[in-house]
Amino acid sequence: MKTIRVQLQERSYPIFISHEKNEFKVFAEKLARLKPGNSALIITNPTIGGLYVSKLINALEANGIHACRYYVKDSEESKSIKTFVAVVQKASSLDVKKRLFFIALGGGVVGDLTGFAAAAYKRGIPYVQVPTTLLAQVDSAIGGKTAIDLPAGKNLVGAFYQPLMVYSDINVLKSLPLRQIKSGLAEVIKYGVILDRQLFGYLEKNYARLLRADPDCLAHVIAAAGRIKAHVVAVDEHETAGFRTILNFGHTIGHALETATGYTQLAHGEAVSIGMAAAADIALELGIFDPKSFWRLINLLGHLQLPVQAPKVDLKAVLNAFYRDKKFIRGAVRMVLPTKIGHVIVTENIPWTVINKIIKKRVANHEY
Repeated sequence: MKTIRVQLQERSYPIFISHEKNEFKVFAEKLARLKPGNSALIITNPTIGGLYVSKLINALEANGIHACRYYVKDSEESKSIKTFVAVVQKASSLDVKKRLFFIALGGGVVGDLTGFAAAAYKRGIPYVQVPTTLLAQVDSAIGGKTAIDLPAGKNLVGAFYQPLMVYSDINVLKSLPLRQIKSGLAEVIKYGVILDRQLFGYLEKNYARLLRADPDCLAHVIAAAGRIKAHVVAVDEHETAGFRTILNFGHTIGHALETATGYTQLAHGEAVSIGMAAAADIALELGIFDPKSFWRLINLLGHLQLPVQAPKVDLKAVLNAFYRDKKFIRGAVRMVLPTKIGHVIVTENIPWTVINKIIKKRVANHEY
């Protein structure tokens, strides 16, 4: 088992990356030592719940923690005000003479929703992350960004609220379809571009093994991503110093694509992949990203079978979502652009003509 610590003074917490077949036994023992409370509300979806929730409940109760489950839909639709209200209402019905805490058992949707509900309920109760997708294990479960969506855009209502613990079990990734593995690998590519050229090189050499979900390769990239995310969060927890903004590489246009397609056409990592290609286009157009590095990125996305162009998306809807993005600062959009593999810059000085040109390039078969 590998352990990474997110250093945030009194809000510090461990990330455990497990390769053992323990069916949540070790997780429950580690959780009990943290003393989060005596009653857990496990928030999950029917698919993941059907596979793992009974085992998790048994492990918790063996360690003196009463637990019950609450199912939400396995889609971005669950990151809604309606579902958020339902979760906190469920919590209030259970929270009688108990010390309640939440467990997020699922992917990024469940983690974001659970974290925000934990931040808001009673002005904050403990929660832990048990991510079951590669994307959540390498990215969304770490760092305390919690949010729900509005019709106007993704993650528009949220809070910074750190978990007590993140427990990533590589064994649960065996049940994932290949599309979800590839979606998670898009976020790993992001880490390589923004801060770690050695990780990027590892992906170039091992993409075939990763597509086979080789456990040793997955353990390596999950740990590498976890260390990078932990470092960035420790330096700039609330994204006020500007450093954490680099984690948005590929996300500005990626989020606009998700919003424009109603969160149904593209997986998150697929949208980020297209967004990274678009950001690389812009950087190349501005002369700050050399062609060799550009093609290394585009080729790696291709090797990992990730899209670089969005088919059949309404261009007007993408542009509208892009202009409403919360990353706009004083009327200017803030974007993360690569300068070389392992380094990016955050800039607002991008001509609108360039942005519009590249969005049109990456949105195929558009209607306008």
